[in-house]
Amino acid sequence: MTRRHIPFERLHNFRDMGGYRGADGRRVAWGALYRADSLGKLRGADWQRFLELGIRTVIDLRYPWEADAKGRVPEPHRFVYANLSIEHRPYDQADIDPAVDPWRYLADRAAEVTEDGAEEIRRALELIAGAEPGATVFHCTSGKDRTGLIAAFVLTLLGVSREDVLADFALTELATARLLADWHTANPGRTMRWPSYGRAPATVLALVLDDLSARYGSPSAYLLDRVGITPATVLRLRERLLTA
Repeated sequence: MTRRHIPFERLHNFRDMGGYRGADGRRVAWGALYRADSLGKLRGADWQRFLELGIRTVIDLRYPWEADAKGRVPEPHRFVYANLSIEHRPYDQADIDPAVDPWRYLADRAAEVTEDGAEEIRRALELIAGAEPGATVFHCTSGKDRTGLIAAFVLTLLGVSREDVLADFALTELATARLLADWHTANPGRTMRWPSYGRAPATVLALVLDDLSARYGSPSAYLLDRVGITPATVLRLRERLLTA
């Protein structure tokens, strides 16, 4: 667990995606691919810790206006940096009606992303597959929903089991309390209406994957047929990220 969660002071959901068993019995390499919450929070010792990870490629999944308001990774010229907003219909999670089914609500928002953001999803996955030597990180604001989708799609293409894909998604639950505290600090005077803010149970992603299977046959079929991931990209992704 310690190896997966990289400790930072200001980032709460920075994780190494290595170690999962994928295609042909190989495992995802440690230290090659990370998922994170907003890198705009990097400062001081956190920034130095980040640089020590040898990251070369940074994929920012937020809206450009989010990145402008909250900050991008410091010194973006040091990296191959891409801002690919996979979400096209913004919503305020803090203001969601507390009476709605929270997990179905989040799954429905993810369904919108899988359709609206197919082009950006393809570009993000291709960038991960073809990244320059060095580690890659992708992130959104909390490292939860948008980041969780890309993580699930990468792991699926690598041949990781559904059980492990769901477990990886749910690890955000360990960061929920700190994400909630950050929201209250950043929003003095506002009331948090939605009691499930910052949550990411496996149930949400299970609904998303089931929805994709119902529409396309399987999550992999969605990635190949709707997103446009080619077999060559899958091969590059596996060659880059899987190790014996």
